[in-house]
Amino acid sequence: MTAVDDWMRRSAGMRSIVLASTSPYRRALLARLGVPFMTRAPEVDEGRWPGESAEDLVVRLAAAKAWAVAQDYRDALVIGSDQAACLDGRVLGKPGDRDRAIAQLEQASGRCVTFLTGLCLVAPPDGSQQCCCEPCHVHFRTLTRAQIEAYVDRERPFDCAGSFKAEGLGIALFEHIDGADPTALIGLPLIRLVRMFSAAGVDVLTAAGHAASN
Repeated sequence: MTAVDDWMRRSAGMRSIVLASTSPYRRALLARLGVPFMTRAPEVDEGRWPGESAEDLVVRLAAAKAWAVAQDYRDALVIGSDQAACLDGRVLGKPGDRDRAIAQLEQASGRCVTFLTGLCLVAPPDGSQQCCCEPCHVHFRTLTRAQIEAYVDRERPFDCAGSFKAEGLGIALFEHIDGADPTALIGLPLIRLVRMFSAAGVDVLTAAGHAASN
């Protein structure tokens, strides 16, 4: 552990927190809790196993990402997360380019897409972990091709499962959302994460206040 890591831990009066992701969306969400944390990129094969359900996939990958990073941070709480969008039993991946993004949104138009977010908090060296799958059901407006193209060209959501950014203009694509945790849709379910932190002995309210005073 580096001097910077140790300072972060002492400033919060708790174990270091590491987010096993370099996603700017997840980083921005975790920052809402006001506790110091680091981000590290996990090296994980994200391929889907034969016959694996979407729910099992996101939980398995969330845990794999957390443990991949935890090997280098034996005294930290490590967060892993993964997300899949599902329509008609099919998993919609990240589109990667304009044509695929438009095609995904045309499929979603006027329909409900289920987003499954896997979350895992691991606490080495004792090997404990907490995992869950948080669902969020997104009901899309009936969209014209012109509306879809205009949206895709404005936000270029090529790295987002489902081809939208809910924290931006993507919210204009929806009729309504059903889910217990709205942050799950962006990629990191904070309500569930706070609960996991509490079970691991971390109260983010008092920890954030302590960190702010240092």
